[in-house]
Amino acid sequence: MRAPNWLTARPVAHRGLHDFARGIIENMPAAALAAISGNFSIECDIQLAADGEAMVHHDDTLGRLTAGSGALLGMTAAELKAIRFKDTPERMMSLADLCALVDGRVPLVIEVKSHFDGDRKLVARMAEVLTGYKGPAVGMSFDPDQVLALRERMPLLPRGIIAQRNYDDDYWSKLWPEQRRGMLHLRHAWRTRPHFVAFWVEELQAPAPWIARNLFGLPLLTWTVRTPEQRERAARYADQIIFEGFRP
Repeated sequence: MRAPNWLTARPVAHRGLHDFARGIIENMPAAALAAISGNFSIECDIQLAADGEAMVHHDDTLGRLTAGSGALLGMTAAELKAIRFKDTPERMMSLADLCALVDGRVPLVIEVKSHFDGDRKLVARMAEVLTGYKGPAVGMSFDPDQVLALRERMPLLPRGIIAQRNYDDDYWSKLWPEQRRGMLHLRHAWRTRPHFVAFWVEELQAPAPWIARNLFGLPLLTWTVRTPEQRERAARYADQIIFEGFRP
């Protein structure tokens, strides 16, 4: 199976077509509706709630963009759906809510967030939701184990790996050294068998994305494109952009 043609046909709105100045916050319903209005695919993040629900939110804690505080993993879906985004009346969605809202009008590019602890309940819930969804969708993750879970639970769903050249910064310090090494150079690809790659725009000239695109024929998305310089680099080295902060 190959990645669908629609994956690279249109730019992908990073966490929806959000615009803080207009009160449209990432991953909230208005951001999804704005992307639909612009005919952009929607990249969204899902996190696991305490009761196993898949919630649409980037951070694994509350507070940056929402009222409240605490880990999403410690709250139920009902509790999280009561949380408002700051300075808006909108509330957090589940993946099922997002699917109902989008209803197949534009594609969904779903990032499975991970605690890198081997827990696959989020992918299991994603599989349940997408079983009844008829719109175009793909799944992806930084965590090779979650991509493997996508392969095992939803073999007919196109899947991708999100990657960068190295994992030496503080964000990745929570991982064991062997976990970080296992993510380097897409060396897990023989297990995860991704259908596409999403690579950091600042490192697009690394060998791994070039090999994936030019030798193995995998579509190459790049994130997160915000500037004219990044857009020029993406046009040269990638097949499509995951963007924010402007309208392509």
